[in-house]
Amino acid sequence: MTTALVRALGDLAHRAAHPAGCGSRPCPPPAVLAERDDGTVVRSGPVVAKAHAADTDTAALAVRLRLAAGPGQTGILLAPLPHPDRGAHLAELHGRPVTLWPHGEPVDPGDPDAAPWEEAGALLARLHRTEVRGPLPAMRGPVKAALAVSRMRTARPGDPAAEPVLAAWRGLPGWARGEEGAGDGPRAASPGGRGPYLCHGDLHLGQLVRHPAPHGRWLLIDVDDAGLGDPAWDLARPAAWYAAGLLPPDVWLRFLDAYRAGGGPAVPGDGDPWPALDVPARALTVQTAALAWAKSAAEERAPDEVEQVMIDACARIASLPPELAAEHTS
Repeated sequence: MTTALVRALGDLAHRAAHPAGCGSRPCPPPAVLAERDDGTVVRSGPVVAKAHAADTDTAALAVRLRLAAGPGQTGILLAPLPHPDRGAHLAELHGRPVTLWPHGEPVDPGDPDAAPWEEAGALLARLHRTEVRGPLPAMRGPVKAALAVSRMRTARPGDPAAEPVLAAWRGLPGWARGEEGAGDGPRAASPGGRGPYLCHGDLHLGQLVRHPAPHGRWLLIDVDDAGLGDPAWDLARPAAWYAAGLLPPDVWLRFLDAYRAGGGPAVPGDGDPWPALDVPARALTVQTAALAWAKSAAEERAPDEVEQVMIDACARIASLPPELAAEHTS
């Protein structure tokens, strides 16, 4: 059943996409692209309307939207569209913050060989090299990892099968667990001591679109988690996939080499990148495994093959000797 929120989003996207109507032809019906508590997305032609989570920090989101709309992010971040009635980039519908965006062509999940890994690496390098002007919120990557673990605990209370994930989580430093005031502090500077850096906060292939579609340049989307922090976090998900055996070595190197060629500050320009990536990659491994346990519980099924790979990776992380874990988290 179509919800009132989805109908309202469809109407908003329609008015933004077709301010003068569709002439003699019928307007295309809105299409629901996602319907979740943390993000409901509806498309009407060239415009996408997104309802963010009800508990979104709207002041921080407004800052992130101004960042994406600014000239400094042209060619890096997809820019938001103004509300058709109010002109602002942020509105509200049914108690949810709402934004409007141009529709872009997403990465084709059915054609993994065509995935834009080099483009993703180059875009991240440009983002991380952006000159930071004015106050920005913190990058929310560690907070999202903590929320994933909390979701797993709620879905599987006391389940011994989740213990290796929790053990790997406990082995991370406080900053990587999103703990406020953690004494070890986030690594906001890269090797060389420069920083802080502008980060995306939730990088994966679903966060890239071609705009204008279908043959435009690739851009990063979704600034909900963007802000200042450790730039290695944005490399951590592909690093975790590589370490777990899900991302082939040649694909990982294409991504990493493109990032380095663009002057990305998260890792040294040559040599072993892992000292900079180890903690964020382990945190993303835990986050992915925790979500796998939570989702499989909600759907009353066993983890699938890919999910089990990440859960098993947590067991290997949890088995690290204490002195090795301490060395890697320092």
